[in-house]
Amino acid sequence: MRLQIRTLHLLRNTNPISTKHIHNPIYKVRSPHRPLLAFHTNTPTNNSNRNFMGSSFSTSSTATNSTDTMSSKTNTPPVQKSDDEWRAILSPEQFRILRTRGTEQPHSGTYNHHSASGTYTCVGCDAPLYTSTSKFDSGCGWPAFFEGVPGAINRREDGSLGMQRTEITCANCGGHLGHVFKGEGFGGAADERHCVNSVSLTFKEE
Repeated sequence: MRLQIRTLHLLRNTNPISTKHIHNPIYKVRSPHRPLLAFHTNTPTNNSNRNFMGSSFSTSSTATNSTDTMSSKTNTPPVQKSDDEWRAILSPEQFRILRTRGTEQPHSGTYNHHSASGTYTCVGCDAPLYTSTSKFDSGCGWPAFFEGVPGAINRREDGSLGMQRTEITCANCGGHLGHVFKGEGFGGAADERHCVNSVSLTFKEE
């Protein structure tokens, strides 16, 4: 009889776990008499939370405009060279950035604050990429352009570094230029910022 009364008392004083506070995939509760317990829920992961790291750095752009083309596996640039051939005409730093998708240090590039009138061309194949009229100072540490020369820039989705971005490459040789970001409010017809490595460029003054 005493055992039944004690059992009933324990049941009445047990605090049930309320699911209304469970908003993470794993909700942990520590009992005063038991080890840590983990309750797995089927709450779907919010996409905005998953992409928070990427959005905290910049806004990615997956849309194309009339001057750029989203690359695919079948979109092969006209200029094709082996790695040895590229190394023969590029400096080690140019090869690292242009052919292995590297990035120069911010605020270190020759063309970051460059303001002369002319055309920026690809350091690998000399194809025209940007005009000085589309260049602006974004304060990001790399040369920034509103848009490229029509047909000169290819785009492709880039999921590296744990974020979703859009890589931009030279349409003529496939050399890595940088990334394009949309909706930051800098201006331009497409409201885009082409963030380009100075090492990927050369300049021809008018």
